[in-house]
Amino acid sequence: MYRRILDLRPLVRHRSLFLFGPRQTGKSTLVRRTFPDAAIYDLLEADTFRQLSTHPEHLRQTLDPARRIIVIDEIQKCPGLLDEIHLLIERNRSLRFVLTGSSARKLRRGGANLLAGRARVARLHPLVSPEIDGDRLVDRINRGSLPVFLDAAEPTRDLQAYVGTYLKEEIQAEGLTRSIGHFGRFLDVAGLTGGEQINFTAVASDAGLAPSTVREHYRILEDTLIGEQLPSFRKTRTRKPVATAKFYFFDVGVANILRRAGAIRPGSDAYGRALEHLVFLELRARLDYQGLDMPLTYWRSQSRFEVDFVVGDAVAIEVKAKSRVAARDYKGLLALAEEIRLERKLVVCHEPRARRDDHGVEILPVQRFLGALWEGALIG
Repeated sequence: MYRRILDLRPLVRHRSLFLFGPRQTGKSTLVRRTFPDAAIYDLLEADTFRQLSTHPEHLRQTLDPARRIIVIDEIQKCPGLLDEIHLLIERNRSLRFVLTGSSARKLRRGGANLLAGRARVARLHPLVSPEIDGDRLVDRINRGSLPVFLDAAEPTRDLQAYVGTYLKEEIQAEGLTRSIGHFGRFLDVAGLTGGEQINFTAVASDAGLAPSTVREHYRILEDTLIGEQLPSFRKTRTRKPVATAKFYFFDVGVANILRRAGAIRPGSDAYGRALEHLVFLELRARLDYQGLDMPLTYWRSQSRFEVDFVVGDAVAIEVKAKSRVAARDYKGLLALAEEIRLERKLVVCHEPRARRDDHGVEILPVQRFLGALWEGALIG
């Protein structure tokens, strides 16, 4: 059992809550642990789903008036329930609903509009470094950070089954695309290019699909929280930036399966790619959990200077899976520093000790960086 950073109690103090996150991130476990006395309706249970989908009013008619917290798992399976929930909230302002889901797409398509602002929205990410005891970096690089797979006896086989099930349940069963075969071909290609700039035309060509279809499939991945785009930082003038976004999947282990990466060993190209991916996920989770309104971007100039991550306008981060880095490894940081005023220039790497070079660049071991990130010493 992992102790999660996200505290749900203050989030439901004044209003209800949508808690979104991909399957197996631990939403149900967290909710049940936080609210042990809540009334729970699990829409993955066939009889519960059948009853509430055909007769939404049964929620109102069966509700125990003594309960103040009502949990509905996988709310996207039954968007029609939101009208009943809205009615109950209007009639009793002390009620708090915690609505978990792995996709907001079907809710929005149904015109539900997430209770018109009467509920907060939060996201549960896979495990992040302060939630995990010990140095399990290599494990996370290979297995990812979903709780059930981080400790699995056969993580690769389990992750393969998870990706297949997720594709079937989230995409096919909910009718999010007309052809699951087309989507499967797209996902095969998108998996190989995760963490890279999105080239819709190239992906479309490799998958045998129209570029417009590929764009829609990327939107489906984002709406179902399977991945997200990392936009480009575009505030430089002397060195003209590229405008194309990158795309990252929500978990390194899932990305490895889609990429067919196999076992990833330190020192390999695949390790460097996965380490960069992991740092992205830690940054995204940190910003989300702390409610920090800072854009997370990357920078690349048309002259091919590049910085992996830019947080706001002040912190730039380069990730290198090396035990010794030199100025040539972070020339993108130095180029960006000539364009904008940076408060921090960071290189995350495998050097044994932290140091600062003559250009003011901070060289940080991975674990030192992760510790400082979650202690609030780097951002926020």
